Amino acid sequence: MANRPAPALVLRPGDREELERMTRSQSISAGIVQRARIVLLASEGRRNAEIAELAGASRPKVNLWRDRYEERGIAGLVDEKRSGRPRTLDHAAIVTATLMPPPKSLGVTHWSSRLLAQRLKISPTSVLTAWRAYGIKPWRSETFRFSTDPELVGKVTDICGLYLAPPENAIVLCVD
Repeated sequence: MANRPAPALVLRPGDREELERMTRSQSISAGIVQRARIVLLASEGRRNAEIAELAGASRPKVNLWRDRYEERGIAGLVDEKRSGRPRTLDHAAIVTATLMPPPKSLGVTHWSSRLLAQRLKISPTSVLTAWRAYGIKPWRSETFRFSTDPELVGKVTDICGLYLAPPENAIVLCVD
């Protein structure tokens, strides 16, 4: 006895437009786009094997997303929380430490991931993960920082003198 094809999936009111928008979106993750495509193809009454081929998925995956849509609608297409060990690092504490200036003994103007990780006794990857989560970029400061070079005044005077009164037949170039 041959398997009968699954019946066409009945979409909820207004979902077709939203699912089509999701399949065209470039800002939604590829997984959700694939799930939306599976649901749309299922609503056309196509066989699961054909849907799997067209959507680039396996048949069990097609069955999973058909069932999840029937149970929860579009909200069912979003990933559920995954199991695993909960986070033990406090990102807020890492960010708070980042906002404090580094000790003068280190001779730096801002924290690097390695210096802060060494100070907090965690991995540099953990520091970078926290910075990414909060959008922090300590190396891109929006404030002016004074140089700690003791010979700064003499250097600035020499360079400004070259700009204001360059030697005859000379070209003054600036390399930053």
